[in-house]
Amino acid sequence: MWWIFALLAALFAALTAIFAKLGIKGVSADLATAIRTVIILIMAWAIVIYKDEWKGWQGLNRQNLLFLLLSGIATGLSWIFYFKALSLGKVSQVAPVDKLSVALAILLSIVFLGESPDLKTLIGAGLIIVGTFVMIL
Repeated sequence: MWWIFALLAALFAALTAIFAKLGIKGVSADLATAIRTVIILIMAWAIVIYKDEWKGWQGLNRQNLLFLLLSGIATGLSWIFYFKALSLGKVSQVAPVDKLSVALAILLSIVFLGESPDLKTLIGAGLIIVGTFVMIL
């Protein structure tokens, strides 16, 4: 079942790139990021409130808060740089290079989480890395 959500995430990430490119014409990339972030904030809290999950706040510990804070900072920086890249380049160039994050996540999961990916995952990560360099050059 996880792969259905992963495919939906990929679909909406692709739509994000297209809609963002259309939305930033003549607008600061930073302003566009801020507007997008407010919309995401509203959507996320609406889902949490609708599903009555806001009570889970009490179960958060310091580690949860620290890593969610760091994740939020990383996400914000990612979006800022992504929108800046979209304002300067083509979606067909920016989006594939942005997906280098997949290979980087695999490598970082090995280093920091002790995960042991199988051979096909490592080959896939290697192909993504090579493909990214082909796109850049």
